[in-house]
Amino acid sequence: MNPRIDPSAELLDLADAQAGVVTVEQAARTGLGRHSVARLVTAGQWRRLGTGLLFVHRDQPPWLAQAWAGVLSGGPESRVGGEAAAFLHGLTDAEPGQILIMVPHRRRVADRWPLIFQRERVGVRSDRSPGTPPRLTVEDTVLDLCTDSRSAVHWVTAAVQRRRTTPARLATALRHRSRQSERALLADLVAETRAGVESPLEHRYLHRVARPHALPQGIRQARRHQRAGRHDIGYPEFGVLVELDGLRGHAGEDRFRDFRRDNGALADGLVTLRYGWSDVAERPCDVAAQVATVLAQRGWPGSILRCRDCPTLATGAIQAG
Repeated sequence: MNPRIDPSAELLDLADAQAGVVTVEQAARTGLGRHSVARLVTAGQWRRLGTGLLFVHRDQPPWLAQAWAGVLSGGPESRVGGEAAAFLHGLTDAEPGQILIMVPHRRRVADRWPLIFQRERVGVRSDRSPGTPPRLTVEDTVLDLCTDSRSAVHWVTAAVQRRRTTPARLATALRHRSRQSERALLADLVAETRAGVESPLEHRYLHRVARPHALPQGIRQARRHQRAGRHDIGYPEFGVLVELDGLRGHAGEDRFRDFRRDNGALADGLVTLRYGWSDVAERPCDVAAQVATVLAQRGWPGSILRCRDCPTLATGAIQAG
């Protein structure tokens, strides 16, 4: 009878470093053969995660263990990409259901849910794979996720606002790519974040409301000195504050703080206009008309410009201001 062999401390330490996942080859290199592995699995102490992969606990493997399983399945130079990399970098708080694993172009690995394998060519992305498990850089993660205008606004502003990268590093990564979806928009977004834009909604306000209708230049992230409070766009010369999102989606103490902030603004002689996503995204011309009307009432001498998308109703409201 073969003597019973238990996992070594070396193997268990390696498993701890890999979220509980090891390969059969890693186990064998520490002296744990296939018969010992089969005994542990049959006894319910370990789980198999796929061909050649082991989870050294009884419980269901958590998300991070699945990500490690993907990297180990992909082999050397494999790394986490897509929204899974965004989660690991702290760009999003939600664990994605699908875990994308980037593998060298010469290698083919069959998908096994939740693992999706994608082959990548040398030179497209940085060859750095920071962190454990290894993953794409923040900049390459962001650029890969920017597949349309909405996702570009979301991921660029999320990365900069959460301080996971800088506009300069994003600009450098963008220049190094010969092909990139939404390149022109991304270049504009990087320039905007350098100038202080912090949210996708603010970006839309600037590009769908303020600039196309020739509204005066506001002050981004305006802060009043005497009272705590933040308003996204301020027109201090005319005593007008445009707050984006505001009460929408807020409740309880947050809602009370919004009321308190608005009351403070009124006490200072300021008018607060509050808009949400549906206003800015679906009715930008009407928002522009309302902002222009209030600004005109408070002394703005300028004239609003009708954009190419302005409906008759919005134009009438603009002229009335």
